[in-house]
Amino acid sequence: MKLGTYRLLLGRPSGRHGWWPRLLAGAMLLALLQWAARGAQVSFGELFKGLPWIGDFIARMVPPNWDFLEKLVQPALETLQIAIWGTLFAVLLAVPVCFLAARNLAPNALVFHGMRQVFNITRGINEIILALIFVAAVGLGPFPGVLALAVHGAGMLGKFFAESIEEIDQGPIEALRATGAGPLQTIIFGVLPQVITAWIAVVLYRFETNLRQATVLGMVGAGGIGFELVGSMKLFQYRDTATCIVVIIVMVMAADQMSTRLRAWIQKGAH
Repeated sequence: MKLGTYRLLLGRPSGRHGWWPRLLAGAMLLALLQWAARGAQVSFGELFKGLPWIGDFIARMVPPNWDFLEKLVQPALETLQIAIWGTLFAVLLAVPVCFLAARNLAPNALVFHGMRQVFNITRGINEIILALIFVAAVGLGPFPGVLALAVHGAGMLGKFFAESIEEIDQGPIEALRATGAGPLQTIIFGVLPQVITAWIAVVLYRFETNLRQATVLGMVGAGGIGFELVGSMKLFQYRDTATCIVVIIVMVMAADQMSTRLRAWIQKGAH
């Protein structure tokens, strides 16, 4: 069976080797999964034994304490503000340097590989770790959360921006260079018109991600509704915890709907 130019693993065997390579690959996959399960201590038996405790925890959260909603208005707005500024700073950090990480625009291989490694490092450090570092540096509050989202987001956006640049049509670039256009003119008139739609779409997706992450960063002192969430759990106020979770879910769903509509509108306008 074929999908495009690819033949599925379970398709009819061809060639002189027949099924043996596929059987060997299947055995290696099973061995890998077994090794990973043993190291991760995957145990469905323990999960089933713990189900009553999970049920008890959920029962303590029902019904949510709707009177607690009034106290969550400001933290929820703070979470939204953290996500907005974290996304904005990430874009501002990524855009100026993403051109140096694109193979077709980088001045040399050293700059190209250096910038790619910078993006890998910033993407590789989890937002919570970054938030802990910035909390120690600038103190408790929402600003460490903004900085954590900005640094991590810059790595992700920078890599995507650079890969988008590598996929553009080189014709306009070569034409501009032939007329004597400088690097800045080439970027403004030859690169940005080809990538701006994709960039906006991924920035909106990053905002959704940042909104979800901002709710978690509050657990390490970086402000937002996550601070109220972890506080209610520490005080065993599980009905307040349930209210926090409901507000977070509503916020994420609203952001998802908004960004989905915006992406559809932008993509429709691009065609």
